Amino acid sequence: MQPFDLFITHLSWGEDGKCRPVLVYVIDGDEVGIFQITTQYGSKSEHIRAKYFEIKDWAEAGLDRLSYVDTGTLIDIPVAQLSGKTPIGKLTETDKQRFLDFLPY
Repeated sequence: MQPFDLFITHLSWGEDGKCRPVLVYVIDGDEVGIFQITTQYGSKSEHIRAKYFEIKDWAEAGLDRLSYVDTGTLIDIPVAQLSGKTPIGKLTETDKQRFLDFLPY
């Protein structure tokens, strides 16, 4: 597992949750900082869309269709949640650089 790898994993909130693609951003000891990936864009408000990074090379990254990284919240999950899983892909170098330029931090 490396930064900018994409995985499918289960994310839960309260009693709900679902499997979704995520982008590994940082690995720190026994935790991984991830961003969720979504295909939902058009129905979101301008405020939310401003935090969505478009993955231009989505097919090369292992995704089925145009997708966006939701940079609004960096989520920490245990490394064990992704350990042993095979990444579905990785951001291309072009998208990686665009992503780093996009982030405000």
